[in-house]
Amino acid sequence: MPSPSPSSARPQAPRNLKKIVAASVIGTTIEWYDFFLYGAAAALVFNKLFFPDSDPLVGTLLSFLTYAVGFAARPLGALVFGHFGDRLGRKKLLVYSLLMMGGATFLIGLLPTHATVGAAAPLLLTALRLVQGFALGGEWGGAVLLVAEHGDARRRGFWASWPQTGAPAGQLLATGVLATLTATLSDAAFTSWGWRVPFLFSGVLVLVGLWIRLSVDESPVFKAALAAAERRKAALAAGEPGEAARAPREKPPLVAVLRDHWRDVLIAMGTRMAENISYYVVTAFILVYATEHAGTSKQTALNAVLIASAVHFVTIPLWGALSDRVGRRPVYLVGALGTGVWIYPFFTLVDRQSFAALITAVTVALLFHGAMYAPQAAFFSELFATRMRYSGASIGAQFSSVAAGAPAPLIATALLAEYDSAAPIALYVMTAVLLTVVALGCATETRHRDLADAEPHTPEPSSTGDQPVRTA
Repeated sequence: MPSPSPSSARPQAPRNLKKIVAASVIGTTIEWYDFFLYGAAAALVFNKLFFPDSDPLVGTLLSFLTYAVGFAARPLGALVFGHFGDRLGRKKLLVYSLLMMGGATFLIGLLPTHATVGAAAPLLLTALRLVQGFALGGEWGGAVLLVAEHGDARRRGFWASWPQTGAPAGQLLATGVLATLTATLSDAAFTSWGWRVPFLFSGVLVLVGLWIRLSVDESPVFKAALAAAERRKAALAAGEPGEAARAPREKPPLVAVLRDHWRDVLIAMGTRMAENISYYVVTAFILVYATEHAGTSKQTALNAVLIASAVHFVTIPLWGALSDRVGRRPVYLVGALGTGVWIYPFFTLVDRQSFAALITAVTVALLFHGAMYAPQAAFFSELFATRMRYSGASIGAQFSSVAAGAPAPLIATALLAEYDSAAPIALYVMTAVLLTVVALGCATETRHRDLADAEPHTPEPSSTGDQPVRTA
């Protein structure tokens, strides 16, 4: 049933929309910078600083284990932020997530190492990583929805894909800072104190992001849904059952998602498998594989990821725009199948120990990843009703990360240690691609759905794959 005043939730002036997009991009960039910085540091120095008594590859495994812990906290963040985001609004929760993530990252930069406090060092590191994961679990859904619910429905894929650029932008920023430090400092200086600089720099970024996020407006679609819920409560209090019946029925967001949209949650989780696993293999594990197995220098590997991330950033909105023209599923499918085909050549090129080959390998892999990641924002937003959208999109996205992105570098490193070959790792990624293709086959096209609808439903598949636009 459409909300009472969906016209109030229609697109705003382009200037205001661009401000919303800019705020979301900057905020997500800072959040992902914090998260990816940990991943790069885990691959490069944390094994020496926090697990010095282990074999180098075992130390890297332990380092990646603390990295994976952050993913374990993301579902809890999705539940908590999703619930309150659907109750209180997207904007408030985004401010909280930014403060939590930035604060945890800044404190990592101040941590004593194993040489100073012994076993307490990795425990403190793990605790702060949990805070990072909890915050990021609530960040993604709110940032994406704030843009999707403001934007023009005809270009929702394009506009909603911009917060997705926060991932490569954060990767670009984190890798760029680390690459600069490793190029200007000796290995001893970087290991001693240089690694702390990018973590402490997060404090400055958080202040900038907080100022920007506080300046934007709440989602008009959410405000309309909240007003409808308040009218229903008022009608019930006044003893007007007829009026109350015409208002949208309010349910706890988590209950509504799991009872009415469990299929959509499973689809979202399945479609994330190839996207999430391939990304962390290509951007995090590659730093281990290129340096420890292929014999590439640390600086060369960081520079390759840096250049590829820049291309990734530029192409994500292009994939999002294409999803507005041909649909979310076809673009997503191109990315999934392309990833499955490219993963073997990817490792072959990395093994050549050529900078050009390494750039080509990572860039093409991230191009295919972008084809999945760009339409994902609009696709997940369109699966759920307004008053359960934050919960639904966040649960679908973050619960899958526990099985996908969290163990990906860990599994890839373990496979490399066991078989001394990239073939099992490529097979691992291809298995994830198969799961994503199956999930896409179970989904229906969503690009014409109206986000102002109170209760969007998953229709039966049609010959065109599209669902007609629902209007008030």
